[in-house]
Amino acid sequence: MEVTFIASLLMLCFLHVANGLSLNYYDNACPNYEATVTSAVKQAMAVDRTVPAALLRMHFHDCFVRGCDGSVLLDSTSNNTAEKAGTPNLSLHAFYVIDNAKSAVEALCPGVVSCADILALAARDSVALSGGPTWKVPVGRLDGRISRASETSLLPAPTSNFAQLQQRFNQLNLSVKDLVVLSGGHTLGFAHCSSFQNRIHNFNTLNDVDPSLNPSFASSLRKSCPVNNTAQNAGATMDATSKVFDNMYYKMLLQGMSLFSSDAALLTHPKTKGFITTFASSQEAFNLAFIKSMIRMSSLTGGQEVRRNCRVVR
Repeated sequence: MEVTFIASLLMLCFLHVANGLSLNYYDNACPNYEATVTSAVKQAMAVDRTVPAALLRMHFHDCFVRGCDGSVLLDSTSNNTAEKAGTPNLSLHAFYVIDNAKSAVEALCPGVVSCADILALAARDSVALSGGPTWKVPVGRLDGRISRASETSLLPAPTSNFAQLQQRFNQLNLSVKDLVVLSGGHTLGFAHCSSFQNRIHNFNTLNDVDPSLNPSFASSLRKSCPVNNTAQNAGATMDATSKVFDNMYYKMLLQGMSLFSSDAALLTHPKTKGFITTFASSQEAFNLAFIKSMIRMSSLTGGQEVRRNCRVVR
């Protein structure tokens, strides 16, 4: 059975998760909004292959602070430091893709489609256009008016242990399976040395390197990120096929070849390790689970308005 067909069936099963969202929310007011967003993502990808990972991460970071309300898109003002300026978000990029998509959608139907919905669609397109599954995104989100850098502390850190990860996901009514599945988004992209430095230098009083790391993998990371690294762009790809949405992340995780402490933490619990083993052996199982978890996460709604410009409140 084709993944896309099964995805349609999954939509019928899980639409109840989405608070007030629907598949036909814009059918009358802006029927061509979805194709317009996809076109903007395709255009950006044609010149920058880091865009898919950037947009997927941007959507995650939006949803984990105040829900999926586009608050991560707001710029700081003279009297407010926005989420963009929070330490976990300083490496976010490709905001211009959302700006371009919003401008194109506004030209079709002014003041109708929210920035939060555009970001959710762009994240889906990033996965699909990188070889992953596609799905219908429930829409009808509103854009938030509040964005505070201080609240980015709510984002799961790459140094988090299992208990910390589980607690944050529980707070959002997301399961440990959702935790493992959404961590699979690490199949796309690149990480700077600072995100995993703790595992390859001065790990603890007994070991300089995290003993759970594959020795040769750890050695390569140490070469890319020496202890006194000053290169701002130094780091490593998230997995061996970092521009393709696949299950390589899970295969490498089982081999001790993950970057973050939060990745390795998923192996410390029998239930989550079982999910990892399943996804490492089945791309289809991962794809179907990813669709379900993305729908659950992206239904964490908030917001009060539809912005005309994604960077400023109305």
